[in-house]
Amino acid sequence: MNIDRICTLTLFALTLGVLLFVEPLTAQSAPPPAKYPGLPSETPAKFTPATDSFDYIKRDEMIPMRDGVKLHTVILVPKVAKGAPILLTRTPYNATELTSHTHSAHLGPILNGYDNATEVIVEGGYIRAVQDVRGKHGSEGDYVMNRPLHGPQNPTPVDHATDTYDTIDWLVKNVPETNGKVGILGISYDGFLPLMALVNPHPALKVSVPMNPMVDGWMGDDWFHNGAFRQPSLPYIYDQQATRKSEAKWWTSHYDEYDMYMQAGSAGALGQRRGLEPLGFWRKILAHPGYDAFWRDQAMDRILAAQPVQVPVMLVHSLWDQEDIYGDIAVYKAIKPKDTANDKVFLVMGPWHHGQEIGDGSSLGALKFGSDTGLYFRREILRPFLDQYLKDSAPKADIPPVIAFETGTNTWRRLPAWPAGCASGCTIRPAPLYLSAGLKLGFAAPKSDDAAFDEYISDPAKPVPYRARPIDNGSWSRWLVDDQREASGRPDVVVFVSDVLNSPLKISGQPIANLIASTSGTDSDWVVKLIDVYPDEVAGQAALGGYQLMISGDIFRGRYRESLETAKSITPDKPLLYRFALPTANHVFLPGHRMMVQIQSTWFPLYDRNPQTFVDNIFWAKPEDYRKAVQRVYHARGQVSFIELPLVATP
Repeated sequence: MNIDRICTLTLFALTLGVLLFVEPLTAQSAPPPAKYPGLPSETPAKFTPATDSFDYIKRDEMIPMRDGVKLHTVILVPKVAKGAPILLTRTPYNATELTSHTHSAHLGPILNGYDNATEVIVEGGYIRAVQDVRGKHGSEGDYVMNRPLHGPQNPTPVDHATDTYDTIDWLVKNVPETNGKVGILGISYDGFLPLMALVNPHPALKVSVPMNPMVDGWMGDDWFHNGAFRQPSLPYIYDQQATRKSEAKWWTSHYDEYDMYMQAGSAGALGQRRGLEPLGFWRKILAHPGYDAFWRDQAMDRILAAQPVQVPVMLVHSLWDQEDIYGDIAVYKAIKPKDTANDKVFLVMGPWHHGQEIGDGSSLGALKFGSDTGLYFRREILRPFLDQYLKDSAPKADIPPVIAFETGTNTWRRLPAWPAGCASGCTIRPAPLYLSAGLKLGFAAPKSDDAAFDEYISDPAKPVPYRARPIDNGSWSRWLVDDQREASGRPDVVVFVSDVLNSPLKISGQPIANLIASTSGTDSDWVVKLIDVYPDEVAGQAALGGYQLMISGDIFRGRYRESLETAKSITPDKPLLYRFALPTANHVFLPGHRMMVQIQSTWFPLYDRNPQTFVDNIFWAKPEDYRKAVQRVYHARGQVSFIELPLVATP
């Protein structure tokens, strides 16, 4: 037999044997599915909670806007409501969570949280509506940070003004328990939205209460202060814009945030390291470091200055607002002149941090106010104010045009306008508080033979912390009332101190920094802080002995000295004037206290470091750009630095 044929037959036989051997095994390895009875799911296809015992009805609605986009809105109606007004809050912070703080049969507990003044809403019998803004959480559409009005920065036909109008229109037509009157209120971003509601307002909108609103993000609210970038904005932008439901969270990398920002270098480099490039608003911030049309077109004080005052508005300001200390006062100044009858624009100022007016307002940090100022605001000011305009039979509220808490004396003042100082007979005059030789502070002008300046070295490699290290977010809300002694002891902070006061000294309004200063660099930041220095010992509050309490303070980026829009390098070693307003104060420096002014060139990591070498865009400053500089503060005749105080003179 041919050897090839033998091999072929052998191979065929072997293959057939393998197949015959494997097939039965394969069949045996796949037994038929086991037979067993089904176990029905214990979860019904649809479940309706038994809420007969609840004192409210909760409705989730998708309210259509004029462009077809639907906005998720939670409506809470007290079961006893009949002919009740509606209080609306629009928010990017999740309407469902804001109306679900706990699982309860009662309206109060589920509203017991941020932006919900429970005493007003529950005790007042109001219908509550909380809405996700377009593009966030349960709402459809595209999210844009502080979505601008239709115009140069927003070519679409919709904005927060139109969305508010369309929402109110739907509410008054589809909530049968309402009397057809709506008020809008909120804090921070939620406070910016009641301002937007004032643009072409719906006829059913009867009152607006913007509390601590975002108004101008470049001049002095969240993103910049006078051109210096506020680095805590980075985590906020990340959380807000990375995902629709704010599920992506900024992460910690250092116990001390000072170290995190120092290691990153510039704010732009940190944003790049954390992956912020896809976020549209972050790209806009990088592209607009100066006060150009992008910022000016969105500034709500400018927008509302061009609008008629049609709706009563109560602006609520916190004297130690760590986030939005600029905007509400700017809006007040913009719209109050048009309130010729003095019956539509109201201002409340309290001794609070950002949003504290809806919480416990009896203290802030080491300060104690002798009463719960937040509760007083809600019950004695906010509730009567809302009732007057929203309830059909409510009496006229006894609310003056301005109610301002006077810090130092811890007293509420009823005022005819702001600034006023007192109810009648007071005058406010600008009084220069001079920085003088010998690190003295007083109302006497420097003498001709006084030393010309005091100086310090600003080193970007060792920036001045804005609060005691280690820096974390745990006590962010109270940093403005932190003791400033740590800063005053540093060699890169120049400190001027007055004599002990023999009589009270009251200021009401915005102090103005008039700083004559030079730098050996080609760019510089200037931080000016007005401080109340307590006596060496304080009876009953030992921790306040020698306390240095900042009453007003802010930063100015030197490159914008000539133009807020266009940066320009600084001539080295040339004394130049830097004039800028500090935040509003209503304070009495008491006898036995002293006044202090601190000046420095870094406030870190609250603000990004100025490299002190002029670069086109500080967001992209390189390590080699950061250099030491000799900073001089002048106080000679003809080169006088001073703080212009809004001094109250009583009759």
